[in-house]
Amino acid sequence: MNTIDFGLAPYREIWEMQRKLQNELIAKKKEKKLIKNEYLLVGEHFPVYTLGFHGNAENLLINEEALKAQGCECIRIERGGDITFHGPGQIILYPIIDLEKHNLGVKAYVSLLEESVLNLLRGYGIKGERVEGATGIWIGKGTREERKICAIGVKISRGISMHGLALNVNTELSAFSAINPCGFADKGVTSMQKELGRNLEMEEVKLNLSEIFLTLLEKEI
Repeated sequence: MNTIDFGLAPYREIWEMQRKLQNELIAKKKEKKLIKNEYLLVGEHFPVYTLGFHGNAENLLINEEALKAQGCECIRIERGGDITFHGPGQIILYPIIDLEKHNLGVKAYVSLLEESVLNLLRGYGIKGERVEGATGIWIGKGTREERKICAIGVKISRGISMHGLALNVNTELSAFSAINPCGFADKGVTSMQKELGRNLEMEEVKLNLSEIFLTLLEKEI
């Protein structure tokens, strides 16, 4: 597995990188060549809103002028899910892998992403949970304070993945007030920082999350 730490980078730049790497693996699969190189992209983005292919644009609650005033934009992309925010303090994990090679269907793959985050949060003393009908990881399940800490949205083409997960670590949560996060108007968002009452070391969390994901992935082969 080639791990690429892209640091803090513009969304469009890494989006293009993902597509290039995914197409590379798809081409090898079409030619029935052995896929030796898979990729794990990890890092943070400058502020941006992304809207899934079937997402509802009305879940963006501010207009284009207001977005520009923030030095931000909203990009419709090819992943599943609705609208979310990416920005500094949020760890992004984009695996570009062959699901078939790892004996994974799409549902099992999404579950593996969720399990990676659950394991990570557990290590920091945070109880994350799945919520039926709502992909991602949540805190306070079943309460009035139910809030999302990790968004997940993937795109699979010929069994090759792109996009992935976004975990709020030290994220500026006020940015989510401009949207109905993931299409939910009645649910909140949170971060590890908010739950623990302290800033976390981004490099440490990034390394831990990457290692947990890779360990779980290897178990599937």
